[in-house]
Amino acid sequence: MRVYLAMLAAGAGLFIPGAAQARDDAQLWTGMTATVKLGGNFKLSQDLTARFSDNRNGLYEIESNTLLGYSVSKKVTLWAGYTHDPNYSAGDFTVMEHRAREQVTFDNVVKIGGGTLSGRLRLEQRWREGIDGTAWRFRPYVKYSLPFRPGHKTALVLSHESFIDLNSTSFQRVEGEERMRNAIAVTTPLAKHVNLEVGYLNQYSFVPNGPDNDDHAATVTLGLSF
Repeated sequence: MRVYLAMLAAGAGLFIPGAAQARDDAQLWTGMTATVKLGGNFKLSQDLTARFSDNRNGLYEIESNTLLGYSVSKKVTLWAGYTHDPNYSAGDFTVMEHRAREQVTFDNVVKIGGGTLSGRLRLEQRWREGIDGTAWRFRPYVKYSLPFRPGHKTALVLSHESFIDLNSTSFQRVEGEERMRNAIAVTTPLAKHVNLEVGYLNQYSFVPNGPDNDDHAATVTLGLSF
């Protein structure tokens, strides 16, 4: 996996200012998502992501998100919920983070070159146990999906997400864009209600008064929808 990530990292570095001075890290992100229709315009979403790092010697985060959604139209959904986010170092627990999350999603709103464009606007409030302060963060996200063949669900997926810190606390030190995620993946159905997505994600984080962080993650996500 390290050779594969290193090759992708070399290409990603061409598009990221200062990447040559950043600290590189090879990672693995595994996830599962489930979306259930509750009746009417309501739906429930649950996702779980475990993140592993070479530099952090293994498991460093397990992020669990629970969201209740209300569809205002076929393409627009309003969501609100809670994120439970314990952090680890070499698999040992270090700190617990809690988040409130509000977002609006725009699904398949524009058709471009045989594919579709989707987006999301997300607002988070973050708290860490034993640490004072509420950190506010805005996360705009855009995704382009291009089927390999017209009418088929197996597709190439390109996405970008920015993390914009709206204030500073002892654990959120950058006001403005704090990191970006750029990803490429292939998504394909495994069964009627089951989907698999496999890809590569580059996470570039801006570090005040020090070298930036440049994470290269292999991603594997299983999606369920009912």
